[in-house]
Amino acid sequence: PAAGDSDILADLENTELGSPNIEPGSQEDLVVNVGDRVFFKYDSAELDGDAKELLQDQVAWIKQHNVSITIEGHCDERGTREYNLALGEKRAQAVKNYITSLGIDSSQVSTISFGKERPAVVGSNDGAWSQNRRSVTTVN
Repeated sequence: PAAGDSDILADLENTELGSPNIEPGSQEDLVVNVGDRVFFKYDSAELDGDAKELLQDQVAWIKQHNVSITIEGHCDERGTREYNLALGEKRAQAVKNYITSLGIDSSQVSTISFGKERPAVVGSNDGAWSQNRRSVTTVN
């Protein structure tokens, strides 16, 4: 190894593979082990089967770590700002209603709508729009 590389090499040799240093109960833990978002069809706040399955996993994770969360509602760029803020709120509320029906205390869950203001993917096409129609669960 070149000068200075020996320290890097020593660190790599002493690092366990497959066990990154993720703090249990953190946002990173949620993202890596469960997933933090569900997606919605155009102009809809209805949870489909995939969304419900992921949210059931989130509920188990939230119960295990006893954390409070915020559910963010997001929309694609189409429609007015006001319309998308309202739709984002409906999406966040749909997620909250579902997870509280599965036993999460409503005092652990807050909601916020960002409408179309915080796209995950920039673009004016179906691929971008489908990624932006979402709710994101964040650990407080």
